[in-house]
Amino acid sequence: MPTTKVTANEIAERGEAIYEQHIHAKFETEHVGKFLAIDIVTGDYEMDEDDYEASDRLWARYPGNLQYDIRIGYKAAGVIGATWAAAKLK
Repeated sequence: MPTTKVTANEIAERGEAIYEQHIHAKFETEHVGKFLAIDIVTGDYEMDEDDYEASDRLWARYPGNLQYDIRIGYKAAGVIGATWAAAKLK
């Protein structure tokens, strides 16, 4: 069965579009700092304090689908050599 390759940029674009159009207004102010895993095929999502928990629950429901993970209210889900204060959206 042929498969279609999806680039990391396409995953990010789809995930960001789903977040901005359907999820952002629901969660941005009340759940800052929590992790959100978004299935880019179905638009469904899971939220948790732990990024692995959110991802695992979503993959359990949609095995094999591609997902986009973000940290609500931050530019990045994690930081290397920086602080969370610097990564937080202003």
